[in-house]
Amino acid sequence: MQMENFAPIMFVGLVLTMLIGFPVAFSLAFLGLACGFFAIAMDWFPASFMSNLPLNVFGILSNDLLLAIPFFTFMGAILEKCGLAEDMLDSMGQLFGPVKGGLGYSVIIVGFILGAITGTVAGQVIAMAMISLPVMIRYGYNMRYATGVLAASGTITQLVPPSLVLVVMADQLGRSVGDMYKGAWGPSMLQVAIFALYTFGLSLVKPDHVPGVPKEARTLNGWALWSKCLRGIIPSAFLIFAVLGSMGGLPGINTAIATPTEAGAMGCVGALFLAALHKRLDKDLIWEAMHSTMRLTAMVVFILIGSRVFSMVFQGVDGAKWVEHLLTGLPGGQVGFLIVVNIFIFFLAFFLDFFEIAFIILPMLGPVAEKMGIDMVWFGVLLCVNMQTSFMHPPFGFALFYLRGIADTLFKEGRISKPVKSNDIYMGAIPWVIMQLILVVIVIFVPETVTMFLDKEETVDIDQVVIEMPTEQEVPEAELKLEGAKPSAGESAAQEQKRMEDLFKK
Repeated sequence: MQMENFAPIMFVGLVLTMLIGFPVAFSLAFLGLACGFFAIAMDWFPASFMSNLPLNVFGILSNDLLLAIPFFTFMGAILEKCGLAEDMLDSMGQLFGPVKGGLGYSVIIVGFILGAITGTVAGQVIAMAMISLPVMIRYGYNMRYATGVLAASGTITQLVPPSLVLVVMADQLGRSVGDMYKGAWGPSMLQVAIFALYTFGLSLVKPDHVPGVPKEARTLNGWALWSKCLRGIIPSAFLIFAVLGSMGGLPGINTAIATPTEAGAMGCVGALFLAALHKRLDKDLIWEAMHSTMRLTAMVVFILIGSRVFSMVFQGVDGAKWVEHLLTGLPGGQVGFLIVVNIFIFFLAFFLDFFEIAFIILPMLGPVAEKMGIDMVWFGVLLCVNMQTSFMHPPFGFALFYLRGIADTLFKEGRISKPVKSNDIYMGAIPWVIMQLILVVIVIFVPETVTMFLDKEETVDIDQVVIEMPTEQEVPEAELKLEGAKPSAGESAAQEQKRMEDLFKK
């Protein structure tokens, strides 16, 4: 067997290994080590090549940027349980409720705001479904629309800064987290606009699917209602500005005064303050947040180690060259490459979550995209837009699983009058997945949706540079000397040397 034929075999083995259902971190490590020892036996690279593995693993653990992951995870875990989501959904639902589709608008807006301060899908979908699903069913909302908007609004958090996916993308693509956050704001707001436009269109075409809530159902009116809305929005906006603004992750802010890790630490303090403000801060809340942070951080580190073992051996058998030749030969140039890559990622997301895709697949695609002249921030945000569909794919989407579990709990507790069918959840997700794919197409063909908020690089056209130097004829020697100017050190030395020579001649 030739070494150039082994890279595609490793790639096929990678796909099969990920499909068997065993924890991907350990599967990757085993596959990488097995292929590495086989390559040594075939004399494709020396045994000393594998001695680099401990150094690679230590490089992962000493990466300061990845310290931001536990901080942002802890911040999101605190905010999930501090009552902020419940207060915002209640107030926004009463504010927009009388409008047709008003409960849908409130879920979309609150999903966007919570996504900007929590960064976790599970807690967001669960919190919003617990509050909004009984209200939507009570006032006659279509079941498929209700389940679809709740699941889709929960997945916005994967795209809205400070998303953990964007932190990982920045690390893998070698770009700053602040730039990745700035690039994600355009698609995030566009996603919200598309969801709201769909709700508005549905209220015109099928108004019985999204009826308005009677004004008599409001428990708050006037300033009391507005003040409750502002009590949720203003602290959230302050926390967003403190965390993202300090690391240069907001449009218009070009200077970072904190690293992502330091910004995450500030976010944790802000989350604890908000929890205390809602009178939910206690020992149990902190323990639950620390426990979920520990589990997610350990999962990320083990996936990173497993993917590093595999990628090191894959590079050793010239796998990177095989991927480059495979993708650079596609028709259509950059656009053709992006279309094929996004189709591949879309179907891969049926079986893998975003961390696995980011740590395993992205290192193969990133160098090829950079060699093709694709902006890495644009490329990373584009894949992040695509990967949010991984939570919505019927029948494997995690957001749908969370919704399925919450719907059963609500029915057993008697908070909803009828059970939610799995068919309604899966069919209700399809329009929202299509809208997410529409956003992928927009970002591919209109890269300005990502780059418009990025700092503009100053480019210098070397061909237009003109260097003008005065000649001796243009500037007489007498004009070069200023009156009263002190001679330079070189001139003083020359004069002293001439004076000494004159003395010796005498």
